[in-house]
Amino acid sequence: MAGRVAGKLALVTGAAQGLGAASAKMLAREGARVLATDINEAGAASTAEAINAQCGAGTAFSLRHDVTSPQDWAAAVDLAHDALGGLSVLLNNAGIGVRGNIETCTLEDWKRGFAVNVDSVFLGCQTALKVMKDHQPGSIINISSIAGLIASDTMPGYNASKAAVWMLSKSVALYCAKMGWDIRSNTIHPTFIDTPILDGMVASSGREKSVIMDKLARQIPLKRVGEPNDVANGVLYLASDESRFMTGAELKLDGGISAM
Repeated sequence: MAGRVAGKLALVTGAAQGLGAASAKMLAREGARVLATDINEAGAASTAEAINAQCGAGTAFSLRHDVTSPQDWAAAVDLAHDALGGLSVLLNNAGIGVRGNIETCTLEDWKRGFAVNVDSVFLGCQTALKVMKDHQPGSIINISSIAGLIASDTMPGYNASKAAVWMLSKSVALYCAKMGWDIRSNTIHPTFIDTPILDGMVASSGREKSVIMDKLARQIPLKRVGEPNDVANGVLYLASDESRFMTGAELKLDGGISAM
């Protein structure tokens, strides 16, 4: 079934690489027009150029975007309005890891993790809704993590920030419903996905990538690490009108980890 998001107008953060780039490209292939944003300006531009080469000029645009900045969010939503003609899909994908256990995690890293992982979602939802109200039905998709549902002794900062995204998204969903808006808000909870963030984990371990990937895969019931398109397929579903009765919910793309 082609054209599953035909006519949708999407803003995708963290679109320079990984899940953001894969999701932006998939949305465009299925008919959406896309604004790809990232603090990595060249990477966001590369994603938009790849989309336009495949889907036609004017399908995608790009913008340098610090998701912790209210001013940058205002500029991004303004550009979506001007370049895309509005906004009906918001994918809050930008995020970072937070290093350290409860004894070694610094307050600076804790605050930075919440700024990028949580403040960005708050700012994005708050700013985007002003435009999304005029382009219903709409969908807000926030990338949390299976780490937002299942704790680990090694990552309190990441656990806490991704759990905050999960609950914030439910509050937004209930608010939109109370206001009578046809705008949904849901979260996606991936497990280990083969993206540049995982490459950073491999580099810090000092071991071969294949060794780390095998170790991670053994923790997943399906016995493999996810691919970016495994998550992009979930984004596509939530962006499409196929999910119009789904809000305040979580989509677990975790290979079965949460069933254990």
